[in-house]
Amino acid sequence: MKRALITGVKGFTGRYVAAELEAHGWEVWGTGAHDDEAGDALYRHVDLADVAGLREVIAEVRPDAVVHLAAIAFVGHGDADAFYRVNLIGTRNLLAALAAAEQRPECVLLASSANVYGNATEGVLNESMLPNPANDYAVSKLAMEWMARLWMDRLPIVIARPFNYTGVGQAESFLLPKIVAHFRRRTETIELGNLDVWRDFSDVRAVARAYRRLLEVRPVGDTVNVCSGRTHSLREALAMAEAITGHAMRAEVNSAFVRANEVRSLCGDPAKLRRLIGDWDSPPLEETLQWMLQGVAD
Repeated sequence: MKRALITGVKGFTGRYVAAELEAHGWEVWGTGAHDDEAGDALYRHVDLADVAGLREVIAEVRPDAVVHLAAIAFVGHGDADAFYRVNLIGTRNLLAALAAAEQRPECVLLASSANVYGNATEGVLNESMLPNPANDYAVSKLAMEWMARLWMDRLPIVIARPFNYTGVGQAESFLLPKIVAHFRRRTETIELGNLDVWRDFSDVRAVARAYRRLLEVRPVGDTVNVCSGRTHSLREALAMAEAITGHAMRAEVNSAFVRANEVRSLCGDPAKLRRLIGDWDSPPLEETLQWMLQGVAD
């Protein structure tokens, strides 16, 4: 049985990646920055700032593969310094611990972000596009990618650039879960920022499948988009939710929610991902919203 170590395993994405790997025969260990009240025997409480703690966990687990998901992922997070402490320095600490391990993993998958592409290029974005990050979150992720290249002669690193994805369990600080929560409560109004932003939305379950397949094929040294290749505006998402629920809700633009340096459109090219892992796609956004409106995780 292959053994995987997932950082941030108790987070939104981590739970789905763990379930995906377990369903395909992996033994899944995980780390996180919080105590586990459920008493999971394969979970270890360790912060990315704790280099010695990371080394101890890696020596204990001896993972065949690592999926690094632990990060500050909310673009609107108020502490800019934290992006760099966690997303950049925390990742470096992890890579240093893995490189020093007696048994090195066969694949280390680092989750970056499509936000590194920024707001300069319209159309479909592939991995050859020059990054142009527009906020501290995106800069921290791009810096993480460049830092990771310093370790590629010592570790089998793969960098994934996921575009937006969603599903049951994602925090309401993210836009689609916020919209879903308002429709489930059948409120009369919802306050949002810019309604005319277009995003490439995937289903978290499909993202988890893509990550598993990348661990299996191990395209070491590659950077890979994880995306559907389709975009929808927030206006369209609102209309889909209305059609599913039959509930009409008025959207009001609150200037406090309009972000400076908002990336207007992000559409990814999944061609490289499909070349690497074979036939793969994400469900249509309507199906994901239907699942979220039901509110039941798989």
